[in-house]
Amino acid sequence: MGILDSHTCEKFSTTPETFDAVFDAFDSNRDGYLDAEEFSGLLQDLVGPSANNEQPLTEDTVSSFFTIIDLDNDGRISKEEFRCAWLYWLKQILKPVTALVIVDMQNDFISGSLALRECPAGQDAEAVVPVINSLLEQNLFDVVVYTYDWHPENHLSFVDNVGLRNMHPTSKVTKEDAKVHDEPVFDIAGVSRQQHLWPKHCTQGSWGAELHPDLKVAENAFHVKKGMNPDLDSYSAFWDNDRLSKTELSSILAQKRVTDVYVCGLAYDICVGFTANDSVDHGFRTVFIEDATRGVALDAISKKRESLLSKGVYMADSAEVPSLIRAENRPICLAAQAALNYKLAWKIVKGKSQT
Repeated sequence: MGILDSHTCEKFSTTPETFDAVFDAFDSNRDGYLDAEEFSGLLQDLVGPSANNEQPLTEDTVSSFFTIIDLDNDGRISKEEFRCAWLYWLKQILKPVTALVIVDMQNDFISGSLALRECPAGQDAEAVVPVINSLLEQNLFDVVVYTYDWHPENHLSFVDNVGLRNMHPTSKVTKEDAKVHDEPVFDIAGVSRQQHLWPKHCTQGSWGAELHPDLKVAENAFHVKKGMNPDLDSYSAFWDNDRLSKTELSSILAQKRVTDVYVCGLAYDICVGFTANDSVDHGFRTVFIEDATRGVALDAISKKRESLLSKGVYMADSAEVPSLIRAENRPICLAAQAALNYKLAWKIVKGKSQT
């Protein structure tokens, strides 16, 4: 067991005695500072062996972390700098606040008009229901959110509605020839808007928009609806596709002081992937539960996976989730996101102090 393993979750303490003891444990030469070598020891204790989709802890990686924590850039970390890091960087890692965001587990995507098994990848969306239920049954998460595609009847994504709007002159798809999976460009109040066409799905109040009947619904969960603007689609549970308006999801997570967002549901390469991407953009340490999602197209799934990895999303199997939540498994990429959050917060505080 490492030194920091004694300070996870409910064992985490913000008392001066605690972070002084941890600092002293890594200050091997007892000079009252952590140099680069001593900090490397702390970081190795923090993240442990490389996780399943991560690179080993390199000298460059250690240096990038050290630069963030060394607030005065003097090449060493003082006790005061460590105190700040303990309270605002390491706390995110050792005592995370977690949310499970279950994306669009609705009938139409499972057995209805847009069932994934009928899409190019041919995947069985219903197979993720027991995986998600198992996670819910373990009562692992501080917050649970269900999201819904919640479209009006005249939504621009429905192939049947292609004749309701004018085409933009740049569109290579005509009203007469448009079919599912085409991407015409509509003229929306003088603005060009490209849109992937889908079968009619998840219309407001319909059976297809309901959650799958076997999916467990957690008590006190939040329910977020998206895609309600008839002229604009919303893949992400945070924003519409043009980022003109956002849902209440980010406000819910901020209000609950969530640090870590776990995403699952349907579909991998579309709504789940876009939600994970925006989760990182909002500063959340983001975990993508791969066996709790299915997708539309294999090539798009592969591309989305690579894109999310490059942004620092951690790809996990549902069996890993308990150890992640208990801070027993502490991936480098999630520690890095916490460090970036810490750096941003420090810049904001420093900026205010100088005004």
